Amino acid sequence: MAGSPDLWARWGRFGGYEARGMKGGEALVLELNRIVYASGISSPITSRRGLAARLRYLDSRAGRDALKEQGVSPRTIRSWMRDKGKIAPTPASREKIDAAYWHRRRDNLIRSGWLTRHLDNDGRGSRMEIYPVDQSQVTPERARPNISQRTITVRYIWGDLVDAWARKDAGTVDEIWDDVITDLDSDYNAYAYVSSVGISA
Repeated sequence: MAGSPDLWARWGRFGGYEARGMKGGEALVLELNRIVYASGISSPITSRRGLAARLRYLDSRAGRDALKEQGVSPRTIRSWMRDKGKIAPTPASREKIDAAYWHRRRDNLIRSGWLTRHLDNDGRGSRMEIYPVDQSQVTPERARPNISQRTITVRYIWGDLVDAWARKDAGTVDEIWDDVITDLDSDYNAYAYVSSVGISA
């Protein structure tokens, strides 16, 4: 994961690239990012509605701090907050607003406990679909046979996983992935690397 500096903030881009395989822990991080993205403002930042909604969400001390972290000056922030429905920021500024919004939303979902509760589902857990690595470019003699998509119900890990994701602790996320796949069968090592995972949450 150390080679993917934008991994923890890749909002909504999961599936938008042609990866043949990745560490299972990395796939978990991307799927948590997707869940956060799916729960947020649906209107795009390019629309007037989406822009105004993001600025309303960021209209707090913590929200302004998130904008400052994106390199927006206090004077510009004051102007945006005063004229939320009227401003027309540049594409670069819209990207900063969008990034600040998603980082702030991520923090709020973690702090409130919503994400952990959502995934834990009152102790019933969440269904996870595991998609094996794409072996289409592997020579037949090197390919692992009979690696299929797997579906399991995962319980108990969600609090630890969200905590590790919040800290950007790649090592602990990898350990949690190992715990998940050991419940598969004796061939669990075949799922150390995957194409993707999907969480029904």
